Amino acid sequence: MSLQDQRLMQVLLAPTISEKSTYVGEKHNQVVFRVIQDATKPEIKAAVELLFKVKVKGVQVSNVKGKEKRFGKFMGRRRNWKKAYVSLMPGQEINFQAAE
Repeated sequence: MSLQDQRLMQVLLAPTISEKSTYVGEKHNQVVFRVIQDATKPEIKAAVELLFKVKVKGVQVSNVKGKEKRFGKFMGRRRNWKKAYVSLMPGQEINFQAAE
């Protein structure tokens, strides 16, 4: 396994399962992933194609600010993270049960 393949295996952290991501998936044939902070669009595309054996049409990236949370009298902050909306080619789909 090359160094580049090892990097691609670490780019995707987890699929994002929410009401919005389910809606986007059904309507626009997209899948939403949580990705590492310094991931680029070409890396995300290559990682999805490598891991799930599908063709990717495009990638949109969104930086999510961490929420401020209160812990007793102290204010804390969650980490910032990056979200990727991956558009799949028509007829392609990712089945997460089979991928595990």
